[in-house]
Amino acid sequence: MPLTLPIGTPANDLLRSSPLALLMGMVLDQQVTMEKAFSSPYELQQRLGHEPSARELASFDPEELSAIFSRPPALHRFPKANAKRVQEVCQVLVDKYDGDAERLWRDAKTGAELFTRISELPGFGKQKAQIFLALLGKQFGVRPRGWREAAGQYGEQGGHYSVADVVDDESLAKVREYKQQVKAAAKAKGSGPKPPMTRA
Repeated sequence: MPLTLPIGTPANDLLRSSPLALLMGMVLDQQVTMEKAFSSPYELQQRLGHEPSARELASFDPEELSAIFSRPPALHRFPKANAKRVQEVCQVLVDKYDGDAERLWRDAKTGAELFTRISELPGFGKQKAQIFLALLGKQFGVRPRGWREAAGQYGEQGGHYSVADVVDDESLAKVREYKQQVKAAAKAKGSGPKPPMTRA
């Protein structure tokens, strides 16, 4: 089974079955733990009372969506900003992919094309795009030609660098250890590369 995080079976099941939930988890995967980011799509579903579509979220009243994200416990450390970001990403899905999140990656012919598509989403810089590309390739069978190369180090087989490599408690611990090493190295230098997206 792909992407098993300690967030409960229903939340994990939603990530496996819903391309939009998976993408939302990646949108939220910054400045919070992986568990928080990837459990929030399920929590949003619970608050709405149904699984939302990209069209619904794109057309949601911004203030109302912000309030839903902000309700304790907030769906993110910065709920208002991330409610807006989720809405912006959903609008791109509506405008370019007919509201179908899976089309973002389903029709990509090469890893480079998929990387470009992901990078065009609001808030997806190079690192975040590579991590999501690696997650799709390693755990969801989305493997257009050259996907590993397009994902950079995150596409390496056997690596434990990001959420793309988390399938159980042991792999999660290895990813956390890597992130802590990156943080320690950056702190020792006084500057340097930031760890991938989430807090250790």
